[in-house]
Amino acid sequence: MKSPNPAGRPKGIVDKRVRLNQQMMADAENIVSALIDKALEGDTGAASLILSRVLPSLRSQAERVTFDFDATAPVVRQVEQVLAAIAGGAVAPDVGRQIIDAVGSLSAIRATEELEVRLTALEQERGK
Repeated sequence: MKSPNPAGRPKGIVDKRVRLNQQMMADAENIVSALIDKALEGDTGAASLILSRVLPSLRSQAERVTFDFDATAPVVRQVEQVLAAIAGGAVAPDVGRQIIDAVGSLSAIRATEELEVRLTALEQERGK
């Protein structure tokens, strides 16, 4: 299919999007002022829009917890320690879940490293 305009866009013609963007930028100060005025008059939608652009969203943060935990214990024992802390009220269930997930991730990483070491040893044995 041939282009309907093989010579391309004539020079000097501004794209509609660029023109609209230029117009919005020229009026941006007035738009922001009007939005602020609406927010100050009690328009919660305007206030919400302004605040969402100015203030970052707050993220929930888990509180620090302390309980008896032996990081050198086998993984099953570590999970049992976390479950005991949850049952005893020292750790919130959602925080406990995060700790158990972290223990599981660390266990998987350790298992992968151990397999890599064993595989390397086997390859070196065969290479001799």
